Amino acid sequence: MTSIGRLKRRAEFLAAASANRKWVAPGLVLQARAVVIDAAEPAAKATLPRPVICLGFTASRKVGNSVARNRARRRLKAAAAEVLRETAMTETATDLVLIARPATIVRDYAALKEDFRRGLKKLGVALPVQAAS
Repeated sequence: MTSIGRLKRRAEFLAAASANRKWVAPGLVLQARAVVIDAAEPAAKATLPRPVICLGFTASRKVGNSVARNRARRRLKAAAAEVLRETAMTETATDLVLIARPATIVRDYAALKEDFRRGLKKLGVALPVQAAS
């Protein structure tokens, strides 16, 4: 099972944005950044293993008022949790940022999950599905 963490600091979001790996869908924008774990980290940090996938969620004022932004983030969190539970992921440490769009709130939930699933495949974070023989 892939361990999942959270991005919380602004610097982590900016690092993901500066990686220039993004995929835009009608329901969301997905940014990805492969993380290189530095062997020269202090011993205190090295004792805690880093989660393989770290997720961050954001919604700008373009999405709407605070109620709409919070609803959009909640929908993205729920969709991401479901998709990541059923998707085989690479073992490369990756930061993912999901950015809400105005359509995130009104988009069909199944279509929102499919947007995220396709973005993971397009950015090379999800493993390709093996065809059953």
